[in-house]
Amino acid sequence: MTSVEEGRPRALLAGASRWWVRQLPWAVAFVLSVALLPTTIVVLTADYGLDGGLASALAVAQAAPLLLAVAHPLRAWYVIFAADVAGALALLTVDFEARLLWPFPPMGIVGYIGLCLALGLRERRRTLLLVWLATAAANVGLGFAAPHGFGAKGLLLTILGGVALLLGGVLRERHEVQRRLAEQETISEAERERRTLLEERARIARELHDVVAHHMSVITVQADTAEYRLATLPPDVREEFTSIAATARESLGEMRRLLGVLRNEEAQGELVPQPGLPQIAQLVEATARTVGPVEFTPCDAEVPEAVGLSAYRIVQEALANVVRHAPGAATRVSLSVSEPVADGADRLTVLVVNGPPPEPPAAPLEVGGTGHGLVGMRERVRIIGGTLDAGPLPDGGFRIAARLPLTGTEFP
Repeated sequence: MTSVEEGRPRALLAGASRWWVRQLPWAVAFVLSVALLPTTIVVLTADYGLDGGLASALAVAQAAPLLLAVAHPLRAWYVIFAADVAGALALLTVDFEARLLWPFPPMGIVGYIGLCLALGLRERRRTLLLVWLATAAANVGLGFAAPHGFGAKGLLLTILGGVALLLGGVLRERHEVQRRLAEQETISEAERERRTLLEERARIARELHDVVAHHMSVITVQADTAEYRLATLPPDVREEFTSIAATARESLGEMRRLLGVLRNEEAQGELVPQPGLPQIAQLVEATARTVGPVEFTPCDAEVPEAVGLSAYRIVQEALANVVRHAPGAATRVSLSVSEPVADGADRLTVLVVNGPPPEPPAAPLEVGGTGHGLVGMRERVRIIGGTLDAGPLPDGGFRIAARLPLTGTEFP
């Protein structure tokens, strides 16, 4: 018989979350052992007329291994099954009344049912089938030597043992299905988060390409036209400008080929200029027409294109969250350039705050950071070296604050 005990050395129900469930198999095994041990001795000696020493040995062999069955039910089955068969053969040597059960007395049947339940909770189908076949074969084989005839009640061990094996097996497989389903849900959720992050990174890469491509194109044009705009250039300087233009064109081509890996069929038409700080006012105005008043504090500072693009996308997603989760709520959008901090760098602060909706929303505010919007915000801020704070407010509103450095972000 094939056992899975080597792969599962723990006790039955050891993985349960509640402590009393983990202790339940030990308690049941202890109660059965303590109850069956003296009962078996008394019944075998007083009712069946078996010798006291032999009855005690059989009682110990049939009851004590039930404690072993909590961790190693198949090993316990070998001992108890052999003891039950030996007990049936030993009862053939004495004269007992026909009304008494044989080949297996009631105490042996009760202990065997508990053992079969433990086997069902631990072993595979093939092992359970072999255990039941061995039980049935021994039961039927002993029936041919029955001293008072063999009837249906003589098959109680086979019938009740089979029911216990089936019940335990069903419970075990149900638990396995639930465990695997929970694991699959966890894996699926992790894969969804990973896919969302990768998609957002690809989108950011496509947008930043347009920003970087503009600078590279300017470098190429300036290098190509230098000899026409500056007539007094020495020949070696002209060659240097020609080399710079060729290198810039080559770098631009390599970048575009790399970007082709990130573009999908839906992204082929992204040829419009990328938005920045000036377009945020239009975004706020459009949102105000949809959900209600939006207070807007603009910023006229010149910022790198990458920072302006990130600020626009952050405000865009934050306002989209307001539309989805808090329609009609009072909203404030603020852009400002802060003074240099410890690292000496200016920062653009993007603040979007909304109050609670006039009516309770159908779904709670997005607070876990697992949605596509917050993932995209955090990734954009991370790429340019900024920080993002997002979370609910005590009054039921939501706050998003991003701080984007204004130096060292032209070429992220």
